[in-house]
Amino acid sequence: MSVSQTGTIFAPATATGRAGVAVYRLSGPAAREAITRLCHPNQLPEPRQASLRTLVDPVTDDVIDHALVLWFPGPGSFTGEDVVEFQTHGGRAVADTLLRVLAALPGFALAEPGAFTRRAFENGRLDLTEAEAIADLVHAETEAQRKQALRQMRGALGALYQNWHDRLKTILAYCEASIDFADEELPDDLMQAQRGQLQTLSTDIQQHLADGHRGERIRDGLSIAILGAPNAGKSSLLNKLAAREAAIVSPIAGTTRDVVEVQLDLGGYAVSLADTAGLRETADVIENEGVRRALARAEKADIKILVYDAGQAADAATDALHDNDSLIVFNKVDTLNDAARNALRHNARACLISAETGEGLAEFTRLLIGLIAARYPTGGAAPLTRARHRQAIEEATEHLTRATGATEAALMAEDVRLAMRALGRVTGRVDVEDLLDIIFRDFCIGK
Repeated sequence: MSVSQTGTIFAPATATGRAGVAVYRLSGPAAREAITRLCHPNQLPEPRQASLRTLVDPVTDDVIDHALVLWFPGPGSFTGEDVVEFQTHGGRAVADTLLRVLAALPGFALAEPGAFTRRAFENGRLDLTEAEAIADLVHAETEAQRKQALRQMRGALGALYQNWHDRLKTILAYCEASIDFADEELPDDLMQAQRGQLQTLSTDIQQHLADGHRGERIRDGLSIAILGAPNAGKSSLLNKLAAREAAIVSPIAGTTRDVVEVQLDLGGYAVSLADTAGLRETADVIENEGVRRALARAEKADIKILVYDAGQAADAATDALHDNDSLIVFNKVDTLNDAARNALRHNARACLISAETGEGLAEFTRLLIGLIAARYPTGGAAPLTRARHRQAIEEATEHLTRATGATEAALMAEDVRLAMRALGRVTGRVDVEDLLDIIFRDFCIGK
């Protein structure tokens, strides 16, 4: 193994650049030696208590900075090893000097991205779902992402899978008992009872899978498409929601010919909002391609905003896109008289707005956020958050299906073992070495 894997690692835990304070983290068998080599006075501080020390270069005795020093003795630290933190002033010169001095210490190496969290996982301080949640929390940009990451980091998802693993372990024990003690007087319905337990567990897991990809959508962001006839006001609505001129607005029908996309934090949810070409039959080759792309985006969208010109007749192309994940909007209501407005209000699912004047936009935004929250709630059971989780859980379900239909105890036991291994790959209990580099490479340095 390399020094970075077996020795003492160090890294800045805060972003580089000018700042009031910078934090440097060290972990490994020689972490406490950094205190005795670099600090005056060189006694170890009380565990988990900040102590003011002068940092010096042990070779030249030059002062580097005055810093707060914290020591977290293993195994009760984040990584399970001895951990030291230096909190210095945030100037670049201090950073360059301190990192150079640390790199010169025997057995010390600059940490790779995710190295601290990987050590926490390898030392049993975290399971793999909790480790992934730390990365999600670091990268969270919205309230929904933050809440979901925190919940997973506290072990909600891992606890669910551990419960399933324990239930399977009990079933496996009964299967093996029926194999090992076939000549003994075991209950006649022993295997049938285990088959019933497998069916119950399989139902629980299938319900977990049938979540509409809620966790992945919250983590990665939802796709919302604005659709409608040419000149209905789609681009104007996009600009209002984005609070900037992201799309060109023109009275000329067919101005938007490609998908115009903006990223938003909408009610605490990460959203990719797309303006699309107007839906109509056309002989223009370029505009026709824009319509094709609009329909393709509509098919992939999690939520569709269907925009109508309030003063025009119903549009069949837009009508065809109605479903439970669509929100209907009548735009340009500022051009209508009271009678015309009242005629539109009979549609309970429709919003009356004017993207020109801003009328009705607050209510429309409230309804849109409500639709998102209803489809992708942040509460309830812990959701799947990554494709690798879903793949492993689907594999476990396949093994449970075979185990339930097995006619022999040995066959049932083998599929139960395979289901347990699939669950174990999610939490990192078995067969994950080949995944670790992929999982941790996207972490920040110092985490």
